[in-house]
Formats: sequence, C-alpha cells, structure tokens
Amino acid sequence: MSVNDVAFEVTGTPVDLVVVGQGYVGLPLAQAATAKGLTVVGLDRTQSVVDALNAGTSHIDDIADAELRVMLDQGYTATTDASVQSRAKAIVICVPTPLGEAGGPDLAAVIGASRAAGQHLQRGALVVLESTTYPGTTEEVVAPILEEESGLTAGVDFCLAFSPERVDPGNPVYGIVNTPKVVGGLTPECTAAATALYSRFIDTIVEAKGPREAEMAKLLENTYRHVNIALVNEMAIFCRELGVDLWDAIGLAKTKPFGYQAFYPGPGVGGHCIPIDPNYLSYKVRTLGYPFRFVELAQEINNRMPEYTVNRAMAKLNDSGIALSRARVLLLGVTYKPDIADQRESPATPVGRKLIEAGAELAYHDPHVTSWNVAGHEVERVADLATAKADLIVLLTNHAEYTPDALPAGVPVLDTRGALRGVDGVETL
Repeated sequence: MSVNDVAFEVTGTPVDLVVVGQGYVGLPLAQAATAKGLTVVGLDRTQSVVDALNAGTSHIDDIADAELRVMLDQGYTATTDASVQSRAKAIVICVPTPLGEAGGPDLAAVIGASRAAGQHLQRGALVVLESTTYPGTTEEVVAPILEEESGLTAGVDFCLAFSPERVDPGNPVYGIVNTPKVVGGLTPECTAAATALYSRFIDTIVEAKGPREAEMAKLLENTYRHVNIALVNEMAIFCRELGVDLWDAIGLAKTKPFGYQAFYPGPGVGGHCIPIDPNYLSYKVRTLGYPFRFVELAQEINNRMPEYTVNRAMAKLNDSGIALSRARVLLLGVTYKPDIADQRESPATPVGRKLIEAGAELAYHDPHVTSWNVAGHEVERVADLATAKADLIVLLTNHAEYTPDALPAGVPVLDTRGALRGVDGVETL
C-alpha cells in the first residue's frame, strides 16, 4: 500500500498547515499560506512570542504589525500547544539549526520538533523539514524519530519531504510566493504531496530527485556565495597593496554579460546562511575522512576580515596622529545586512569586540537597533548622527540613511561597503 492510498485521519477540526517555528522563515510561510485561504496555526515554544503574535505584534522585519493583523483576521493563530499537530494535514518544521561546539550542526531543535510532531502525527499527514542541515538529515534523523514516536512508517503511512527555506530578509522583490520552491520527498508520492501543498500558495515548485538532493541544493547555494565573498575579501587586502581600486575593477567586470557574477568585500559575513550553512557541508564531508578545503579556506579568510577592518581603522587613525587606544570610534550599522534589524552573526560584533579590546572608546549608530551589547559591554548609542563626535567613523552596514549629507562634517570615514566611494575624507576597505 502506498501513502496515496492512506486517508488522512483526524479527530476534531482539521488544520491545513501547522508551521513549527514562528521566526524569520516560519512566520512569512504562515502568512503566504493564510493569504491563500489555508487554515494555518503557528507553533512556537516561546510563550511571549505566541502572545505577541496573537495580539498583532510582529517580531520580524518582513512582516509589519498591520500585515500580522490581516493574517489574524484571515484565521491565523499562534500557539505553544504541540497537540495542535494532531489535527494537521501538513506539518512544516522551520526551527533553527545553529552550529554546535564541535563545529557541526546543532540539531537539538530539529530533533525536539520531530519528536513532538511524531507524538501527534496522524496517518495520511505530510511532514516537511525546512531547517537547513546536512544531506541525509531527513532520512537518517527525522524519519526514524517520526516513526518511533508515531508507530507509523514514513513513505507508507505518512509523507515526508525536505524543502530548503529561501528567505532573504528585507528583499523587496523576492519573497515566499515568487521564489521557486525546491521539494524532495522520501518517495515520489511524498514529493507529489509536498508539491501539492506548496503549489497552493507558491508560484513555482521545483521537484528534486529526493531529500538529499534538496538538502544539498541549499548548502550549494550558500557555499557558492561564501567562497566567492572570500575571494573578493582576499583580493581587497592585496589590491590595496597593489594600488588597485577593487570596487572599480568589480564594476568593470560585471559589465560582462556572461560568465561573471559580482560579489563585494566587507568586514566579514553575517546572517544565518553564509557564516553557518557551509559548515554543515564541511562537517558532512569530514565524516567521509577528508577535509572540504575550499570551504575551510573561505571560512578562514572571511573570519579574519573583522581583524583586518580594525587594523585599517588603526592605520587611518595613525594618519591623523591618534592612537586607537585614545580614539573615539563610531560604528555605522550593526546589523548583518542593510535596512533590517537582524543582527545574527553580524561582523559588527567581532569588530566592536576587537576595538574595545584595543582600548578604543566605542559608540554606534543604527536606525534599526535601539541597544547593542558587545562582550557584556553596553555600547553607547548615538541618536543624532549629524552632530556625532568621533575621531573615526567606520561604516559597517550600508543602511539607506547613510548618505554623504547625513555624516558629521570633518570626521574621517572608513567605508567597508563601498557605499561612499568618491566622497572626500572617505577611504574604502
């Protein structure tokens, strides 16, 4: 008997979709499904998050409070009660997968979510893992847990698939609905079930050969970015020594209409994807008995960029006859990317820590961050940038507000993003 022959069994009112984890992936997914008429419940373990969501207060950049209130009017609810999954036709797991102490993925949240789902899983339901992880997780970790907890068999009594999240916070063009959705099921029937779910609220579905290929696709996407960013970061270091304007060279190279994609240097890499995801792949490769040298070298290069940024700041201060240990340094932008409040893995943190360790007086300005703590040190927040006092400004994140006219007059600037190239007193990384 195939899973297609199994009818969905439920006691109580069915729920089309339970989204486990109501963060930057899960909440937009719930929004997209709710907007298309699906009955959606957001499941999260944090009571304060659930209470805020049910009260119409969003905690992520991509969904405004007004948009959340529309979701609530359309029938969306949030809960901490895992038993809601016993009424779910589909369960999508969108929980964090940070790095563990050994450098591999910490699957504690995935394991916990899988156990809870398995305890309430009904015959004929669909389970999809969206959390980024290494190839094999869906089959080797999630499937056995679901089977053990439910007493059901994956691919026979219920469907199981992997579908990598492709959320880009703050992207004004591509969101959940118009970004192609990769799905890879445990069996062809599982893939078909996942396709049927997502096609109800996502424009384009791309079917993978299986869950391992879908898992690998996510890691390939971000490893590609990680390696290419490392390339231009290393070039930024030696281009300065060669007297070459790398930013101009990149601008020239990207005029080629084929065979090239522009990447840009910076003070490091941030967010969940680029600093984290390639390590999952490196971890899996190491289990085969050899290193993934490309990724490990890229990690080494990108991890040293905060120190390089501080060294450049020190050199620029020295040009003014000021020691870093006696300088007041103002950092512009402490989020990991422009025009959002997300600080995950932001390179501003290691830059700030190294400046504090060097004895600098540190302050920051960020229109999206009201308080910022570095290594237990509450950093002074500058409210009015135009009148700010500093010996040096370091632009770390190019928020839209950071125009030449917005900067205080007469203060030298180290621009790590190339946003102020050509402005008097500004030196690029």
